[in-house]
Amino acid sequence: MQKSITTCLTFSKNAEEAIRFYVEIFNQAFGSSKGESKILKITQFGEDELNDLLNVPDVPKDMMPGPVGSVKTIRFLLNGQEFIAVNGGGYFGKFHESMSLYVCCDNQQQIDTLYDALAVNGELQPCGWVKDRFGISWQITPNFLWDMDEDDDKIRSQRVMKSLYDMNKINIEKIKEVWNS
Repeated sequence: MQKSITTCLTFSKNAEEAIRFYVEIFNQAFGSSKGESKILKITQFGEDELNDLLNVPDVPKDMMPGPVGSVKTIRFLLNGQEFIAVNGGGYFGKFHESMSLYVCCDNQQQIDTLYDALAVNGELQPCGWVKDRFGISWQITPNFLWDMDEDDDKIRSQRVMKSLYDMNKINIEKIKEVWNS
């Protein structure tokens, strides 16, 4: 049964490549310690639905998804969290940092594995952010970062947050040093 809210990532035509990559790197980083990462179901475009889509106003032919038999949707899990990916055609696949996927890691090895894999042909950004080669923005963080940010000692909390501005990939040891200073 589908959850009441599920994140849907709409790609132009490369959803399958992206999702297979995400499942692989999440399995490398976490194994099954935080839940499964796997593809649940893939659907393909049919001829009739693509023909009917041509009748939708403001969908030019060069922006159409397809062809017939190509991947339409992928339902998948990352660390037990369900997502949907769609190949929507040329109108889609323009992701922006306003929406990101926030991943909590238990250790530096998990951070390194995910961040380094996502960074290949991607864009490094401060504070643990990385935009991958598909355009999806990720925040790869230690699992305790929110606790530090929400701590009652605001001076200590702000010190940690300021230290993040000088990091792309987060260094757990460095964060803990700042926290304990």
